[in-house]
Amino acid sequence: MARKRSDTRGPEAGKLPGKADILAFIQAAQEKVGKREIARAFGIKGADRIELKRLLAELVSEGHLAGNRRHLQEKGKLPAVAGLEITRRDSQGDLLALPLDWAAEDGPPPLVLVLPPKRARDFEPALGVGDRVLARIKRLDAHDDPDEVIEGLRYAAEPMKRIERERRRLLAIFHRHARGGGTLQPVDRKELKSWAVQHGDEADATDGDLVRFDLSRRGRSGLPLPRVLEVLGNPRDQKKISLIAIHAHGIPEDFPAAALAELERLEAPTLAGRTDLRKLPLITIDPVDARDHDDAVHAAPDESGSNPGGFIVHVAIADVAQYVRPGTALDREAQLRGNSVYFPDRVVPMLPERISNDLCSLREHEDRPCLAVRLVFDRDGAKRGQTFLRALMRSAAKLSYEEAQAAIGGRPSDRAAPLLERALKPLWAAYEVLHKARSRREPLDLDLPERKLLLDSHGHVARVIVPERLEAHRLIEEFMIQANVAAAEELEKQRTPVVYRCHDQPAKERLVSLREFLETLDLTLPGAAQLRPEHFNRVLKRARETPSSELVSEVVLRAQAQAEYVPENYGHFGLNLKRYAHFTSPIRRYADLLVHRALIRGLKLGKGGLGDDEIQRLPDVCRLISQTERRAMAAERETTDRLISAHLAEHIGAVFAARISGVTRSGLFVRLADSGADGFIPAATIGEDFYRYEETAHALIGDRTGETYRLGDGVEVKLVEAVPTAGALRFEMISPGKRGSVPRKSHGRRPPYRGRPRR
Repeated sequence: MARKRSDTRGPEAGKLPGKADILAFIQAAQEKVGKREIARAFGIKGADRIELKRLLAELVSEGHLAGNRRHLQEKGKLPAVAGLEITRRDSQGDLLALPLDWAAEDGPPPLVLVLPPKRARDFEPALGVGDRVLARIKRLDAHDDPDEVIEGLRYAAEPMKRIERERRRLLAIFHRHARGGGTLQPVDRKELKSWAVQHGDEADATDGDLVRFDLSRRGRSGLPLPRVLEVLGNPRDQKKISLIAIHAHGIPEDFPAAALAELERLEAPTLAGRTDLRKLPLITIDPVDARDHDDAVHAAPDESGSNPGGFIVHVAIADVAQYVRPGTALDREAQLRGNSVYFPDRVVPMLPERISNDLCSLREHEDRPCLAVRLVFDRDGAKRGQTFLRALMRSAAKLSYEEAQAAIGGRPSDRAAPLLERALKPLWAAYEVLHKARSRREPLDLDLPERKLLLDSHGHVARVIVPERLEAHRLIEEFMIQANVAAAEELEKQRTPVVYRCHDQPAKERLVSLREFLETLDLTLPGAAQLRPEHFNRVLKRARETPSSELVSEVVLRAQAQAEYVPENYGHFGLNLKRYAHFTSPIRRYADLLVHRALIRGLKLGKGGLGDDEIQRLPDVCRLISQTERRAMAAERETTDRLISAHLAEHIGAVFAARISGVTRSGLFVRLADSGADGFIPAATIGEDFYRYEETAHALIGDRTGETYRLGDGVEVKLVEAVPTAGALRFEMISPGKRGSVPRKSHGRRPPYRGRPRR
């Protein structure tokens, strides 16, 4: 069978083309062009192929073409089909991309406008910053329709297919050299090798800038050389170390102009179609530094006569669905973000501050729209009924956890004193009966201390504290759980789609590892086929009597599955609940907004309900918001590590009390007692012995001495290195290992010494 040839032909087939003919052919091509395609198009055969090769080499050396013999394109221009990475949004919310393959000598890479895909269902979830696509490229210049030309953009791209994301973005802090060029210090703790940047490859980066770079093999040596692709800002100048995590994880930061424009057209709600709850003394209880308040609570004894000792509880949640309607620019942006991200130095909100800090913040003495649930409990904390209301409320007071707790403890502030009898005491009385039901249910009781970083005016860590866990915290937490359960139950009753918050049982392989670890501490987890939270709680209770209490809690937490958002229910293991949905924070979680819309639809509570097209897309949206939640958790953790690392960088050589928090073949992970900072001790630097890894014992054991370092051991360590941009800390072991604490296995011939004296 004859091989099919390209339909494209040069001016005279069989005749060697001129340089202008070759350039014209490449410009008009709609697919990849190389030496083979040019030869076929012009009918060039035999010895003429050598002359064609020479012509192409001249065009490249003269700066007209770029590429190699298999892939040629106009120098400084994009080919007809190219790979792109979406890097940001413009003021109108449109996606902008940069080419994946671009030569530094061609100048700055061109920005490309990414057009909406022709088949949107082929790109679910929707494209966003950080995604990569293969796209058809269209020139936007004077030869096109003037109405299509966009100022400042030379190209538009029609996405053809999504391609695999970059495994990790190459980000670094740039340090400029006085003679030109500079050094890149990567921000990924797994890749701490610095790179020398040649003069001309630094783009517009200045000293201290966070930059995105790539590595390409250039020059005679063929060694990888870095090239700055994009300048992302200066974390030091902006006093926002979180800038690194934001760009590393592709978290949208600025709101597009189209979304902000919608804020000007939002209509204030009226009482029409709403229940008036303004006379009910609902109060907000939040952290002292909270800027938004999206939940309010009220409780009162049930005086119906049929429920002696029972209570009626109201939980009112800001009605975000009043302002953020399906299909709007605000909605698209909220879905893309998935949730707010909370850093020690700032918050990247899911919704603009006009909504989260104003229109939907349940401010003291101001009317606010809300979605409320009225819950009826008996004297034992069992629920007797529930009713959802779309209402108008007016917060009677804004209290902090500490303020509310102090009032109950007999030290009311001037603001809390008038509410003590009519609001606070009934809340605590209702919590007492709910606590009975919680104790019967026995959810997983992981009471890990939550460290909080306090920053100074320069954005540096001033100190690390562990806020006291108050009964006021538990009260609000339990009321929110009850409201979330009620939302899931009500939606099932109304046969309306639900975005469940589900948490699976621990995987079997994780349980095997957990049991082995617990046995080293003389703790036992039952071998029951169907473990329940109460089994873990018994272990945790016993561990609280030992020095390893916090560590056991962490290891039990690590053994748990990760919670997720799904449209099909399989329960919540940790809370020991059959059904659960997030309802109480629509300001900061898109899942909660979807639950609000589902309730509005199912109970026919007015406008802003869940649309038919949203229902069809729920599986994809659930996957997206589960991913954004994990992205936020990683970004928050990394930023905390960087801030603490910068804080400790001033204490190189200092000795700290720590606990071994992880054991691997390559060394020990330790956590400092005072700050909670995590660091690493390479095995080769420990003691004067060769240390072997005993997996079942979670320990490193010296071959000759039997000295043992085991998970959970308290030790003293010396800080020897801190890399703030990566959040990495390296320590040296000061404490000797314990002897005979774990039986040694026979390993045959002892390997050569691999250590150095401990200092």
